[in-house]
Amino acid sequence: MTLDIDAVNRELGHDPEALTRWALELDKRAICTTNFRPFEAVILHLATRFQPDIPVVWMDSGYNTEATYRFADELAQRLSLNLTIYHPRRSRAHREAVDGPLPGIDDPRHAAFTEEVKLEPFNRALREMAPEVWLTALRAEDTAQRARMQPVSLNADGLIKVAPVLHWTAKDMYQYLQRFDLPNNFDYFDPTKVEEKRECGLHLQH
Repeated sequence: MTLDIDAVNRELGHDPEALTRWALELDKRAICTTNFRPFEAVILHLATRFQPDIPVVWMDSGYNTEATYRFADELAQRLSLNLTIYHPRRSRAHREAVDGPLPGIDDPRHAAFTEEVKLEPFNRALREMAPEVWLTALRAEDTAQRARMQPVSLNADGLIKVAPVLHWTAKDMYQYLQRFDLPNNFDYFDPTKVEEKRECGLHLQH
């Protein structure tokens, strides 16, 4: 089957539910990634509505807030998530004992830190789970780079990347949470991004 990605983006790009259904009806191995940041319940609820057992992948850096860990547990139970957690090869305690505390974004060691706690675990997840479709909660208003993305794209390695809520605003996301009485988490910190509008590199590589 040849995918007409331009047509899909044109016809379904502004309809998250229809786009999610389309992606999961391709009869290809699909995963949904999450970091349990604000509004993540939306993509997880969307995905599990159409495929309750979809593998959900979380790259847990070890640097999440206590609230984020509690939120992850609550949502995993609430939605019966088929959750697989990928950790860095070293624990946070091990890394900090050897290399010291979290490096700032101006520290030349920050790129290696990002590679260790997020990019390597994600690449390992891709190798082990071998997905053909990747659902992600990217939104255009998050960063300038994401504003230039399309809801459906084909990566260099043939992975179909689907961002159903790309064109949704925070208000749209909030209304979805209200509609389905879903919890939210605002006490979130990504050590690989630090600044809210900064990319960590994962979505630039993939």
